[in-house]
Amino acid sequence: MARRLIPSLNRVLVEKIVPPSKTSTGILLPEKTSKLNSGKVVAVGPGARGRDGNLIPVTVKEGDNVLLPEYGGTEVKLGDKEYHLYRDEDILGTLHD
Repeated sequence: MARRLIPSLNRVLVEKIVPPSKTSTGILLPEKTSKLNSGKVVAVGPGARGRDGNLIPVTVKEGDNVLLPEYGGTEVKLGDKEYHLYRDEDILGTLHD
């Protein structure tokens, strides 16, 4: 990364995962089957403050694979890479193997 971006409040910086367009045997996959809105968490903010002033931490951590909404987020370009910035509550869930 050209610069280090630390998200503010309850924001999460995500690098979208680009699914393979070809299988290991060389079969080309149609574009529609490869669409999975997932990404890897690159950086997280410290969290937001609740009504009583207590810090509410972010629910994901760096390195988590997450399921993302189809629309939303803010596109951010750092160097030659493209990232997306989401609020913690916009992330649909985490993906596990």
